[in-house]
Amino acid sequence: MASDVRIKLLLECSECKRRNYATHKNRRNTQGKLELRKYCPWERRTTVHKEVKV
Repeated sequence: MASDVRIKLLLECSECKRRNYATHKNRRNTQGKLELRKYCPWERRTTVHKEVKV
């Protein structure tokens, strides 16, 4: 079976460590770890969310 170019991943809040978002990325275009500012419902504000494996 061929290796998929797009990989599934979770985004973990850097403050409360909860995994709030599921997304995917193209491993050819995005080489490093993904870091996005997203809304955390437990913190009730936008925080940095970092990529973790599924």
